[in-house]
Amino acid sequence: MNRIEKMIKEMCSNGVEYATLEELGLFYGGLNGKSKDDFKDGNETLITYMNVYSNISLNIDVEDKVKITNGEKQNQIKYGDVLFTGSSETPDECGISSVLTKQINKKLYLNSFCFGYRFNNNEQFLPDFTKYLFRSDELRKQIIKTASGVTRFNVSKEKMKKIIIPVPPIEIQREIVRILDNFTSLTAELTAELTARNKQYEYYRDKLLNDPVGAIGDSRSGEAEIRRGEASRAQVMKIKDFAQVLRGKRLTKGQLSDSNKYAVYHGGLEPLGYYDEFNREADMVMIINVGASAGTVGYCKDKFWSSDGCFCISKNENILSKYLYYYLKSNEMYFQSKVRRAGIPTLDNFIVEDYEVSIPPLNIQTKIVHVLNHFESICKDLNIGLPAEIEARKKQYEYYRDALLNFAETGNVDFVERERERERERE
Repeated sequence: MNRIEKMIKEMCSNGVEYATLEELGLFYGGLNGKSKDDFKDGNETLITYMNVYSNISLNIDVEDKVKITNGEKQNQIKYGDVLFTGSSETPDECGISSVLTKQINKKLYLNSFCFGYRFNNNEQFLPDFTKYLFRSDELRKQIIKTASGVTRFNVSKEKMKKIIIPVPPIEIQREIVRILDNFTSLTAELTAELTARNKQYEYYRDKLLNDPVGAIGDSRSGEAEIRRGEASRAQVMKIKDFAQVLRGKRLTKGQLSDSNKYAVYHGGLEPLGYYDEFNREADMVMIINVGASAGTVGYCKDKFWSSDGCFCISKNENILSKYLYYYLKSNEMYFQSKVRRAGIPTLDNFIVEDYEVSIPPLNIQTKIVHVLNHFESICKDLNIGLPAEIEARKKQYEYYRDALLNFAETGNVDFVERERERERERE
């Protein structure tokens, strides 16, 4: 019997109690009646949608501000409050939670696209326990069922009231927090190390692309000799002078029948539709031209369909697509800085067409691609090295989190059943 089960047997002889959110507390809304001007020179701290979405514990060290006048009636976030995102493009991203786990001496106001929940008894739950609880697999399943919509999904607060959660004694909550904090601490250390490695990768990538001959080898390297001179001199050309910048067509759902093909759509690979001109192509560089991801550089080595939210750069015999991808990726901030932000973010085609690229001979391009592929694998491949270890730690954390928080009516923490679920997922 593990320690948690032993504590449950001792403290909850009839099993852990459950209650609905309606029985335990109240929901409240975010800001109301605000205009764009209220967010320009604010005097109070604003908690944004992305703050809630991205942080299991609310980040309060932010510069986001909102103007609040004296006597204005707006809901304030209090210690222990659970905050939820109200809507999203998919049900799976609705109702993502974040908890204020720190005592604060300043006022916090929640954006209008989120809502909050406050327990009636603030001594009944540890905030550090609820931050894990509301992101557990069982609670996420219940929350997702509260969302409905067609093109955009919204959470129903009335349905949220019916969600059932366990109410274990504080001592059990504290032990669960201790175990899960240890897992997250280890993952954070590994992630910090990977972040440092990514910075190292970006440094060598930029060095290779700015000074390829000096960076990748000389007669002492033990590899293919690369010397400076006419044969290795890079040629600087605008993209429009060596390739076409093609734009995909508007796609509609339901057109794609081959699940092995992908459509490039606003920065992601999704089976949304087709464009015949591109579905015969592979190994191509693209730049997102509209939406929140505008200016993002991508690469696809497989056949794909392209939406109208993406520019695709045609292949050329004098430049490797993967080299072009690395070159443009290293200058991605330039494209993002050129995005027009008024209305829907948009990147104009002439920005891409007029961009100058340094094109060294193919043998040097090949060497650069080889080196950067290796670096990228070390930093991003989930099957090797630190990324693999971080992925394993995350899965281990999720496994124990869900097992610890999935109290059976008898009070048992059923690790055996959780292990069976994991085996079924692997099949």
